[in-house]
Amino acid sequence: MRKLIILGLLAATVVPSVASAQSYGEARRSEQRVREEQRDLRQAQRYGDRRDVREARRDVREARQEAREDWQDYRRSHRDVYRGGNWRAPFRYSQWNAGAQLRPAYYNSRYYIADPYRYRLPRPGVNQRWVRHYNDVLLVNVRTGRVITAHRAFFW
Repeated sequence: MRKLIILGLLAATVVPSVASAQSYGEARRSEQRVREEQRDLRQAQRYGDRRDVREARRDVREARQEAREDWQDYRRSHRDVYRGGNWRAPFRYSQWNAGAQLRPAYYNSRYYIADPYRYRLPRPGVNQRWVRHYNDVLLVNVRTGRVITAHRAFFW
């Protein structure tokens, strides 16, 4: 009886980690599928006709939608990673859109997201940083202060 209880407890602790690993794997595979579909689209644009390009664009759209859904599932199952916490800045909240110009105080190194891969954010380009602004996440060009991408209510 004691062995059954121990096995039950062990199974209860192992099953959630296997399920989360599966959702992470699904998200990775769907991101890979998006890259493959984009490669097929480029190839269709070079060598195909209009119908091939139209179908390739539809496939890219569907792959992106699937990747978005997998990421949302991953985010829902890993709420502790995306918890907002008690985060405040010395300035008021503003809702920034792509193309907006920020003052350096809004995107200095104090607000950088040190590990964007933890949140499954894409790698920033040259002179770009992911910046936290209250519960939003902004991709900012640190040379010009322009917002490239804004994710609203990113943290719970």
